[in-house]
Amino acid sequence: MNQTFKSIAIIGKYMNQSALQLMQSDLTDLVHHLAVKDLDIWIENNTAQYVDLTGFKTESLEKIGSKVDLVIVMGGDGTMLSVARSLIDHNVPLVGINRGRFGFLTDLRAEDMLEQLDKILSGDFIEEPRVMLTAQVMRDGKLVHDNFALNDVVIKSALRLIELEVTIDHKFVHKQRADGLIISTPTGTTAYALSAGGQILHPNLQAISLVPICPHTLSNRPIAVHSDSLIEITLMQFDEAHLSFDGQFQVTLEVGDKITVNRAEQTVSLLHPSDYCYFDMLRNKLNWG
Repeated sequence: MNQTFKSIAIIGKYMNQSALQLMQSDLTDLVHHLAVKDLDIWIENNTAQYVDLTGFKTESLEKIGSKVDLVIVMGGDGTMLSVARSLIDHNVPLVGINRGRFGFLTDLRAEDMLEQLDKILSGDFIEEPRVMLTAQVMRDGKLVHDNFALNDVVIKSALRLIELEVTIDHKFVHKQRADGLIISTPTGTTAYALSAGGQILHPNLQAISLVPICPHTLSNRPIAVHSDSLIEITLMQFDEAHLSFDGQFQVTLEVGDKITVNRAEQTVSLLHPSDYCYFDMLRNKLNWG
């Protein structure tokens, strides 16, 4: 078999010991299936420890991307989001094996993962780049936090309405009062943004979606802009508010903070089986007729 990839990292749902133990059999089958091929195998530290995979090279999540040219992730979409952010600077493609709920990003099924992976390893796959966002929090003219997101950057209050001012490319858009605002990539439009009434954007669109969360003015609707846009949100008034990245990392905000959001220079490459179809995936996951 003419293999496209020579060095491979295996990452399970590394942040959850009990989840790793539940998928121990699948991970063990996967690793031993790959081990008999002419491949350089690396296992993420926690995955190796909690699944009891011995005799393989191990590395931390933050460093493993520099060792390999392909990463296989077993878990749910949340695991894929976290891995994508952690490996953003390594430019290594990701393959997802779904052991979660929906599997919008992890589209290989555990029951036929070995057959599908063999095809991918031989070069029979679709590579799909996904846009990522970068966001910075400025306070009194100083940078206090920055991070990346594959799904979305969300400003939200758990208590009362937030008053915020939005500009796009330095042009005033509006002041709004709402429970919050979701700034989403096309990937993220099937996540929180969809639940908040946002539109679904195809992943190959160069766009960013802004979706208000329960706006006080009902005419305040979602809007999509080009991904080259510079989005700035100033926090005018609130009792308590937070900024989150993919729903996994949270920063406490203060009145007057300015959040700047734009497309990251880096992208994430997802590898799909050659028969993958985005619309088939939507129909199956969203139970369309």
